[in-house]
Amino acid sequence: MAINAGNSFRTRDKLSVGAQTFDIHRLEFLEKQGVSDLAKLPFSLRILLENLLRCEDGRFVHSEDIRALAGWRPGAPEKEIAFMPARVLLQDFTGVPAIVDLATMREAVQRMGGNPKRINPLFPAELVIDHSVQVDNFGSVNAFGLNAELEFQRNVERYAFLRWGQTAFQNFRVVPPDTGICHQVNLEYLARVVCAMPYGNRFEAYPDSVVGTDSHTTMVNALGVFGWGVGGIEAEAAMLGQPSSMLIPEVVGFRLHGRLSEGATATDLVLTVTEMLRKKGVVGKFVEFYGSGLSTLSVPDRATIANMAPEYGATMGFFPVDAETLAYLQFTARSAEQIALVEAYCKEQMLFRTDQTPAPLFNDTLELDLGTVEPTVAGPKRPQDRVALRQAKSSFTKVVEGTPAKRVAVRNNGDSFDLSSGAVVIAAITSCTNTSNPSLMLGAGLLAKKAVERGLHVKPWVKTSLAPGSKVVTDYLQAAGLTPYLEKLNFHLVGYGCTTCIGNSGPLPDAIGAAIKDNNLIAVAVLSGNRNFEGRIHPLVRANYLASPPLVVAYALAGRMDMDLTTESLGNDPAGKPVYLKDIWPTPQEIESAVRSSVSTSQYSKQYSEVFEGDAHWKSMPVPKGDIYQWDPKSTYIKLPPFFDNMPKTPPALADIHGAKVLAILGDSVTTDHISPAGSIPVDSPAGKYLIANGVKPHEFNSYGARRGNHEVMMRGTFANIRLRNQLAPGTEGGWTLFLPEGEKMSIYDAAVKYREAGVPLVVLAGKEYGSGSSRDWAAKGTRLLGVRAVIAESYERIHRSNLVGMGVLPLEFKHGENRETLGLSGHEVFEIEGVASLAPKKPITVHAKSADGRVKTFSVVARADTPEEVSYYHHGGILQYVLRQML
Repeated sequence: MAINAGNSFRTRDKLSVGAQTFDIHRLEFLEKQGVSDLAKLPFSLRILLENLLRCEDGRFVHSEDIRALAGWRPGAPEKEIAFMPARVLLQDFTGVPAIVDLATMREAVQRMGGNPKRINPLFPAELVIDHSVQVDNFGSVNAFGLNAELEFQRNVERYAFLRWGQTAFQNFRVVPPDTGICHQVNLEYLARVVCAMPYGNRFEAYPDSVVGTDSHTTMVNALGVFGWGVGGIEAEAAMLGQPSSMLIPEVVGFRLHGRLSEGATATDLVLTVTEMLRKKGVVGKFVEFYGSGLSTLSVPDRATIANMAPEYGATMGFFPVDAETLAYLQFTARSAEQIALVEAYCKEQMLFRTDQTPAPLFNDTLELDLGTVEPTVAGPKRPQDRVALRQAKSSFTKVVEGTPAKRVAVRNNGDSFDLSSGAVVIAAITSCTNTSNPSLMLGAGLLAKKAVERGLHVKPWVKTSLAPGSKVVTDYLQAAGLTPYLEKLNFHLVGYGCTTCIGNSGPLPDAIGAAIKDNNLIAVAVLSGNRNFEGRIHPLVRANYLASPPLVVAYALAGRMDMDLTTESLGNDPAGKPVYLKDIWPTPQEIESAVRSSVSTSQYSKQYSEVFEGDAHWKSMPVPKGDIYQWDPKSTYIKLPPFFDNMPKTPPALADIHGAKVLAILGDSVTTDHISPAGSIPVDSPAGKYLIANGVKPHEFNSYGARRGNHEVMMRGTFANIRLRNQLAPGTEGGWTLFLPEGEKMSIYDAAVKYREAGVPLVVLAGKEYGSGSSRDWAAKGTRLLGVRAVIAESYERIHRSNLVGMGVLPLEFKHGENRETLGLSGHEVFEIEGVASLAPKKPITVHAKSADGRVKTFSVVARADTPEEVSYYHHGGILQYVLRQML
């Protein structure tokens, strides 16, 4: 962001680093004017303060905003501010629809008489293709090549579209498929920590900040980079120069002290932190880590913790820059000039911590002695449900309580075995959360080596996979001599991408899948990921546990969840002697030695020197030309969406909502996975029927995530998760509803079409934490396209609430202590929503619900358009319509 500030506080100054001089906004000048006491401000708010100083323009950022943040104290009154990120990070599932929207906006601007070339990212926008590779093949040295081949066959249209975007838009770069996971590539390469940008004939320096179209963008908080995940809608607006509107957040300080004990890993630590922070309640807040314990945690350890901020509910999980940060930048082959700038700038701006740095003020604090962390898993359905490894067996026993104890004889791939509830059928070393951490990955390799040396084997019903977030991982596993041992246990490389963590686990072998489905077995997945919501990992797997990479290998050896790995043997060695987990668990010294001898700076410089190149598939693709995209009407991947159809140049007046009916009644913790699935497309679903009608064979369906550039598929898939329970249609599971008033059971999509034809607006009733999980913009886009005008919930997850407003859907919140049950709402009522016509931030809104017998229940809700900017977005019909009108 250029230094175009009003400079009300005269903070503009120079900073010399070596031979280079930079323009900066010097924070200490605020202290000299008595406006701020920087030492009392959390580090995260100091970065936000610099952002306001640099972006002060009298329109979005005013001097009173700066004064309010500079003088921040815990308990200060709410204040809306505007934050402008330095760059935008995208992955392909959310990135493709974002670029589709930009291409659509170009077309709309041209149609309305404007200049389409004005629709262009104004800041660096970097997209990493990581969400499309699927584990179709596993357990062989050919798995990676076969999966990559299938990935290209399925996604060639999408990838050609992204290559068009790379040439048509400025400031837009794409990291090709089969290279890495966006957050790991961000951590290891893209993150600047401090930006140095040319501005006229000068350079400006300022803290790196990022918004990403993936909720785990927070992983880069480990480097002191300020940022978080947003919906694709908000990211598109940021690319077009629209700041993010936010309230000055509460900051919760998390003090870490001591050091991890032997046997405890960074995964165990993050699952402990997640449980603690969920109990504390940090939704919408910054969490900032401080204390002497930070010096015992490497940047990869911190990244594991920062990555899971969405799981503990925080906007960020922030670690200030310190000596460990500088060491990591050097180790990952950042330039000497860049590291010198980071050090000089952060020390000059009071953004550099040491163990002697006094603790700033926080709204609230909690603390953890790292020495108390023990081996842990989390599950079976939520990341915050931590279970100590020693209690995992008893915990799982409760999951299967009451289910028949069936044992099913199965033959698969030449093996015969019995399958029953509790069988681990997926064991996946996956996800940037843990594969960015050399200690964890080498720990898994060392455990595999010891297991092989003791003659242990993975059970024949386990689908194993190794999917790191960076090619550096396979380099150092090879250098350590551990790859053959992992492969001996069937942990072959299957791809560089998110795979199992996002539901791209691929099919289970037919015989195993049939045994689970036909006998209603409770099968288990163990993965080193960050999400384990029901229905996410695999449609046939009902219990999902998060675990460290070494524990993933251990559970693959055990083959069962109803085993106590701390006391029961994993099997016998050739001499008949039982082998326990403690016998093959690597010591901290062994792991440290492997890291020192096998991980090198040259691995990072080699892999990232060619990160934008791609393989032969990528280089040989035909690329469309031109500034305006030529839409292919036959495409089932990329379609021109209707968001700007018949859009007037000025927005119509706001109006109350009349005669609305309920499309769905949903319970607590309904995730964006439930609202907008990312996994496979069932043949008999509305989306499946659409694809078949358009000549797509079922084996070519690909996934919902891969088809996000086609609104026809996505709106048919909205509320279509096979595990969704719509209480309006009791006894059903999946995307079913009742069409009212007749009460006919039909798919949610078919009902929405009928309501639209009749001109009936729709509402959704929901419980607590509505829209938790991934930052999935289609959960809001699909909701809007189905005709839903408002959602009434007990509470919302941050990103989904923002996305609903951004799509012109009004999020309404029940008053504290009230919900559908206490108000006696059946969902069969007709709703009148009054007060929308004069909408204001957090305005009380009156709802009248009229039942068939003529009785009316009247209650009050709060409009969760939280800021004046959000009210403007809603008035315009959404954030993109708002931005487009500014371009005319």
